[in-house]
Amino acid sequence: MPRLSRRHLPSLGAFATFEVAAKHLSFTAAARELNVTQAAVSQQIRALETALDTSLFRRSPGGLELSPSGATLLGAVGDGLDRLTEAIATLSAPPQVDQPITIAATIGVASHWITALTRAYRETHPDTCFTILASDEDDRLSRAAGVDIALICGNDRSRAGDELYYLFPEMVQPVCSPEFLAQNGPFDDAETLTRQPLLDLHDSHWQSRAINWQPLTWVSWFNSLGITHVPRPAPLSTNCNPILIDAARRGEGVILGWRHIVAEDLARGTLVPAHPHVLRVERANFLQVNDHARDRPDLRPFVDYVLDQSRSIAAA
Repeated sequence: MPRLSRRHLPSLGAFATFEVAAKHLSFTAAARELNVTQAAVSQQIRALETALDTSLFRRSPGGLELSPSGATLLGAVGDGLDRLTEAIATLSAPPQVDQPITIAATIGVASHWITALTRAYRETHPDTCFTILASDEDDRLSRAAGVDIALICGNDRSRAGDELYYLFPEMVQPVCSPEFLAQNGPFDDAETLTRQPLLDLHDSHWQSRAINWQPLTWVSWFNSLGITHVPRPAPLSTNCNPILIDAARRGEGVILGWRHIVAEDLARGTLVPAHPHVLRVERANFLQVNDHARDRPDLRPFVDYVLDQSRSIAAA
């Protein structure tokens, strides 16, 4: 494909239309979202393909799918539009004296670890305000306009220029309510746990766009002890970590607790270890500081606080 100069690039609107069409893999659905006709979407895509001299979509029996060129372009368009949106938001935002620190994370991390951190931090920094954005579905939330820092997990999830801080590896341990342990335990032998109600995260949790990495399941935990575990239907399976934790607090069974997510419950005694074995995997958690927030003087003390608090989890 011949190299284009910037002044010969297709219109920004064409790229925006392409992104929506690629998201839905449907010109009809894209037209509904953009409030235009299907013909208008089709015309813009054809014009873009002509300008770029490449096919962006393929028609298959199941519908539309991205061509290799389309997949490459989608990544670049998504990053470009995100950066443009962020810049416009920064330019148009009114000056704020006490601008909140905006944090993005998955639902489980935001609901438990981040809320606990911000609550404790405000005890010594009462003038600091926080906005917490949580999603398991939006994989772009960590770089959304206005997001200052994000808690991310997994390998190979960084890009050039990121300011990333290693926090701790993924660590899971069986936990339950103290009442459940008193009535049904102790579970010194891991085999005895196989006969208990083991509550579990549903497969759809691991397939969410903001997560989408290798699951850590009860099978993983038992395998790490050399025990072959054949799962039975769980009394409760959910894609939402907070729902699972609430059920464990009520004494409905045993869950695999991520150490940072259940840290506050363990400290309060609302949850207790059901077995001492902690499964660690190489997948790591990171704190990401986004470009626009690097020079915020009020951000650095909070980043240092998060790094300090994470050391106790890393050492567990």
